[in-house]
Amino acid sequence: MSTQASGTGDKTMRLRYAGDCRLCGCRLDAGTVAVYERSTKSVRCIECRDHSVDASPNADATPVLDPVPTADAPPVGASPAADATAAVVEIGRAGASAAREFERRAAQREQRVRAAHPRLGGLILALSDDPQSTRAWSSGAAGERVVARSLDTWANERVRVLHDRRIPRTRANIDHIAVAPTGVYVIDAKRYKGRPDLRVQGGILRPRTATLTVGGRDCTKLLTGVQKQVDLVRTALAEVQPDVRVRGQLCFVDADWPLIGGAFALDDVDVLWPKKLAQLLNRDGPLTDEQIDRLHRGLAAAFPVA
Repeated sequence: MSTQASGTGDKTMRLRYAGDCRLCGCRLDAGTVAVYERSTKSVRCIECRDHSVDASPNADATPVLDPVPTADAPPVGASPAADATAAVVEIGRAGASAAREFERRAAQREQRVRAAHPRLGGLILALSDDPQSTRAWSSGAAGERVVARSLDTWANERVRVLHDRRIPRTRANIDHIAVAPTGVYVIDAKRYKGRPDLRVQGGILRPRTATLTVGGRDCTKLLTGVQKQVDLVRTALAEVQPDVRVRGQLCFVDADWPLIGGAFALDDVDVLWPKKLAQLLNRDGPLTDEQIDRLHRGLAAAFPVA
């Protein structure tokens, strides 16, 4: 069911995902009939519907895209159910696996220090930082959360996302997968300092080479990781919708982007920032809502939560 109030962007509907009422804070489970506010991308319960005129659009809200666990995700290509009994897709929590790895490494270091220095262990830990190899996991998790919040804020309701997906039979993961009207996007979030730049050399007497640099450092190898993930996603969709467009996105968080321009593409991977990414996903394309839903569910089954 779905009805829209005239003169507003609010829609009464059965929720795909669980959330909290923006006004009273009560929990709204998936499948509950509630009101979705397009302007704030939040939900409110039916009981609060008549009081929404006095509510501030800037109030804190839980996004509609909160993850809800589900068992037995449908196989790739399964048609979405037409009623509210359809399995809810678990979209995942951005940065969850990276945060767990940081906590595991930090706990192991604390245990080692306290075992080696029973009396001074607490002081040593208080006066020293975790090694960079450990802090990198925390920084990576924070970057993934920034990208997820940006998509929740700026992407429209036709864009479906999946966060922190495990690549089967490996310990690796994909930060984000987005299904939009223009195709499927594999997104790798990077929290790097400095300005991303495309450097092109040669072309006349020497072979032309293109290099991705960030703050002057050669980071071209990052493209290889994204391309491998794109190939995996494309393979998963080959028997379902082989003609769907699958493209990689390298999304730099906290980078020094210029005020004008800045985004570029290299080796079929777009290099951009979170808001630019959302703008790209919002473009109109050939995929219907049913196709987007089917691809979203299929990818959620093929790449489970990490």
